[in-house]
Amino acid sequence: MQRIGYLFIILFVSLSIASCAHRAITQPVPIAYLAHYRNDPENVKQVISKASALSKEHLGYQFGSDNPATGAMDCSGVIYYLLKEIKDISIPRDSYQMYFWLLRNGKIHYVTNEHFNSYQFHALRPGDLLFWTGTFQTNRRPPITHVMLYLGKNKKGEPLMFGSSNGIYKNKEIFGVSVFNFTLPTKYERDRLVAYGCIPGFTC
Repeated sequence: MQRIGYLFIILFVSLSIASCAHRAITQPVPIAYLAHYRNDPENVKQVISKASALSKEHLGYQFGSDNPATGAMDCSGVIYYLLKEIKDISIPRDSYQMYFWLLRNGKIHYVTNEHFNSYQFHALRPGDLLFWTGTFQTNRRPPITHVMLYLGKNKKGEPLMFGSSNGIYKNKEIFGVSVFNFTLPTKYERDRLVAYGCIPGFTC
């Protein structure tokens, strides 16, 4: 009986690991193809350059990780790591607290529209943090669950973002720490982009 219990534990752990496993599929941040990178402020260039370097490490997604040495990171872990590496900013570790960090500093812009041509995006700048709700179930209020870094538009006018997630870039599935096409969810999707803002004490 004891042996059966032991084997069951091994099987449970093995299945749990397998269910979490996903091969990293990433693409580097294309700095040379960012339309306005040359004109960005130096601090914005710095964070985008660091994001580009991290995107070349072929890192996957792992909840709870903010260390690239593990081979994977989560969304807020990437932002936390970037800013700690560039400047020792007193930044919160998770997306929910990052949202309130910007809110306390008066740097939040709210979004309810599903189109980039809305006036709600007029203040959006490269280097801003992007916040989502609905990427997983939570009791948080507001239910902020995801954060990414806005890179600006490429030379085709397409908005790009960086972080640890799953999504699309150049019509290909991406998973891990990478550049992504920045698209807005439709009204039929559960996840919502709800806010953005500059980084207190660094980009604003």
